[in-house]
Amino acid sequence: MPDDWANYVEIKSTFKKKYGLELADEDPQASSGAEVQAIISLKGQSRAPDVVDVGPGFAVGPANDGLYAKYFNTNFKTVPRAMKDGRGFWTGDYTGVIAFGANLSVANRVPTSWADVLSSDFNAKIALNDDPRKANAAFSGVFSAALANGGSLNDITPGIDYFARLAKAGKFQPINVTPQTVASGQTPVTIDWDYNQLGYRKTYTNFKWAVTIPKTGAYAGYYCQAINATAPHPWAARLWEEFLFSDQGQLLWLKGFTHPARFDDLLKRNVVPKALLDALPPASLYAGAKVASLGQISRAKAIVAAQWGPKVLGA
Repeated sequence: MPDDWANYVEIKSTFKKKYGLELADEDPQASSGAEVQAIISLKGQSRAPDVVDVGPGFAVGPANDGLYAKYFNTNFKTVPRAMKDGRGFWTGDYTGVIAFGANLSVANRVPTSWADVLSSDFNAKIALNDDPRKANAAFSGVFSAALANGGSLNDITPGIDYFARLAKAGKFQPINVTPQTVASGQTPVTIDWDYNQLGYRKTYTNFKWAVTIPKTGAYAGYYCQAINATAPHPWAARLWEEFLFSDQGQLLWLKGFTHPARFDDLLKRNVVPKALLDALPPASLYAGAKVASLGQISRAKAIVAAQWGPKVLGA
């Protein structure tokens, strides 16, 4: 996991200090699809991943294929039913909403809506954080565009058509986003999770960085923790899961602007510091945000896999 994603830098350093165990990131920028592929390709090797943090579309299939180990963390019962596998093969960890971010030294403003991106007076190119066929955040950005352009949780095609229109207009930059591409102006406007966009304010210090949540098409999604069934360090992997789903781990995710899986339980027990709640955007910005079911995600993934290349990339 990248250090600037959901406060993982503090989560990892706290875990190391608490337990005296080292953590190694094999590929911090890996997409969900690449994480799953690493379990397969590195099986039996000491550098194989012990755990992965993937989108739901990359949790269900691998679980059914036997790639994940069954494990119920101590606080499994307080994770919402819709965010976990009842068999224990994966557990949802945190949620977010798709948002826009803009380098205002290049872009004349941060878009306020999907329609705004297409407007003639908006001067910058926009990029998904990765390829939606392999990365959950990018895939979720397409879903948000679909919801804002006549689509639904059962129809992601308008989102693909939207990006095809952006590409035709020369406003879509189909490359992976990095801090370097944002700072250089190559990808001055990005589509990503709100917690990442908000967290990047600490990363992007050489220019003004602005963030908005689209007025229409609000799409929320979550990620899933899973343990490699053939993890080289199986018990350390389970300790990592215990830490992440403990109150301490969940509050560290909240500090990174996510809504951790056990957020409602933490609120109910009054263990959330007021300062962390005050740092979050107003709840009204998330009103009406839609979340796709596992079945809807599976069907949408298949459509994106089939249509993204020919429609958007011309390949």
